[in-house]
Amino acid sequence: MKPSNIIRGRFLMAAVFSLMANFLQAQNNFDMIKQIKAGVLDIGYAEAGAPSGQPVILLHGWPYDIYSYKEVSALLAAKGYHVYVPYLRGYGTTRFLDAATPRNGQQAALATDVIAFMDALKIDKAIIGGFDWGARTADIVAALWPERTKALVSVSGYLIGSQQANKAPLSPKAELSWWYQYYFATERGEKGYEANRRDFAKLIWQTASPDWHFTDAVFAQSAVAFDNPDHVAITIHNYRWRLGLAQGEAKYDDLEKQLAAFPVITVPTVTLEGDANGAPHPDPANYAAKFKGKYAHHNITGGIGHNLPQEAPKAFSDAIVEADGFTK
Repeated sequence: MKPSNIIRGRFLMAAVFSLMANFLQAQNNFDMIKQIKAGVLDIGYAEAGAPSGQPVILLHGWPYDIYSYKEVSALLAAKGYHVYVPYLRGYGTTRFLDAATPRNGQQAALATDVIAFMDALKIDKAIIGGFDWGARTADIVAALWPERTKALVSVSGYLIGSQQANKAPLSPKAELSWWYQYYFATERGEKGYEANRRDFAKLIWQTASPDWHFTDAVFAQSAVAFDNPDHVAITIHNYRWRLGLAQGEAKYDDLEKQLAAFPVITVPTVTLEGDANGAPHPDPANYAAKFKGKYAHHNITGGIGHNLPQEAPKAFSDAIVEADGFTK
């Protein structure tokens, strides 16, 4: 064999081993949860991909957890991205640093957590993606801190809300879909969720994704995150705050005032919607105008429900790559 061929062969083998290492790291990272103090929290997070890769922060929803992104993380890490998947406040290994800190679930608090997470990890700018609570949080970060957001992927599009807007009654059919929001507004609902959080979460999974036939093992893997000591308090406060039944913290008043004006999002964005999303969600035609940068929307077919990243990981990871491409 010619020396040049030997060198070429060794180079190819090295490249293959490098790709395999990235893939294995992406596959195993969820077994090695890291912790970092950020703002008012000690945040637990999974990490995948080469340290030199473009940072991507992926945010889960309720009642889900970081495992919504396990396959997505593997796909993105294999493409050279550096992926971070934090547990939101009230989930998994994320804890409050001070017992006296209010267990606040309002939208501005969750978004501020992301900025604190980025600051702690010295991430200047990242692609941010999410669904459910995570999509709302990603939207807010993109709207209020565009200098920290390279691009955005949001399932169900523009989800920024306000207490004032939430006072308006919906149609009876729409109100029915929010049954748990009203249940949580009662003392009975709070006690019921505390006593039955896993059964409650499984019911939401089933109704929000009616065509997703997840196994008991898949659910159990995520359900551990709901054992967080602050999970119920954060969940209850989030839904009560939305209805104006619970107060937020004064330090977020300025941010909430900006959000109540429904700011446009100027960063490059891809929005996604599953064809079998059983959870309340807006019509894509109603929010397209809120995205003023380069923008694309995709309807994902095949019985894809609310937990789109876990149900259609390739479609979600492709959207991250597409949004990143909009910046070039």
